[in-house]
Amino acid sequence: QAWRIFPHFRNHSAYLDIETTAAYGFEQQITAITIYDGNKISCFVDGENLEDFEEAISRYKVLVTYNGKSFDAPIIEKHFRIKLPRAHIDLRYVLNHLGYSGGLKSCEKQLGMDRGLLEGVDGSFAIFLWEEFQRTGDRKALETLLAYNVADTVNLESLLIKAYNLNIEKTPFVQGQFIKDTIQPPSPYSPDPETVKKIKNDYFYR
Repeated sequence: QAWRIFPHFRNHSAYLDIETTAAYGFEQQITAITIYDGNKISCFVDGENLEDFEEAISRYKVLVTYNGKSFDAPIIEKHFRIKLPRAHIDLRYVLNHLGYSGGLKSCEKQLGMDRGLLEGVDGSFAIFLWEEFQRTGDRKALETLLAYNVADTVNLESLLIKAYNLNIEKTPFVQGQFIKDTIQPPSPYSPDPETVKKIKNDYFYR
């Protein structure tokens, strides 16, 4: 029922997603974090400005993630030795309750959302993008990783609005309280098609 707090704390919510050096179940180091608050996109990168995340997240009262209770939040709290806001809308559970499952990208597709140039890029791909950046220093690999991280984060707002409205539909006595979807802001980063192709060839097809 955490979705119910959304309209009351919308201006105090942080949509959040992290990228790490390893898949779920292995020792993970944070490579990038994106925060989106409905207006501003902020990215934090290991080795560049990751330490600024702690101050940035302290401005918000509610977290919105996908699978963040199991993945993002514990990793962040361990890394920074902080406690994140207790109010946490994890869309994995909200959407699962509505019948949508299979991961973030699957839920997006089921709800009619398109990834564009990032179609087919997933968490494993993001790990390889970071490895490529670390190995070669190629900023295009980092930019593609951040474009993916931003998309993961910004899309959470549309998913939450869709989930909220679907839940409202099932609650007749509160009709008229639907929330209008927003126009997503332009991403500060763009995926590089050649880099995506290179990662596929070097890491997936070898």
